[in-house]
Amino acid sequence: MKLYVCWGTFPTPRPGGHPCANAYHALKDAGHDPELIKSYGFAPLPSFLNQTRGRREVQELTGKRWVPVLRLDDGTVLEDSHAIVEWARTNPA
Repeated sequence: MKLYVCWGTFPTPRPGGHPCANAYHALKDAGHDPELIKSYGFAPLPSFLNQTRGRREVQELTGKRWVPVLRLDDGTVLEDSHAIVEWARTNPA
């Protein structure tokens, strides 16, 4: 499985936590060990300014540049940290 995140999975003072960190920690807490793909850039910017591997692959998978995105080994793609956290909760390793 691959987890596409922005800059990292570190804690932030953001209320509710950072979406990428929330998704990552939910997967780890459920016993998964996702391959992290860091998707540097900033999703609202035009695509020519978001040319990192992660942003390009997320665009191909979802048609958008927003992360976090989880791609399961069977090809299933989950967008949004809430969906990823819920999947991790209901699908422990």
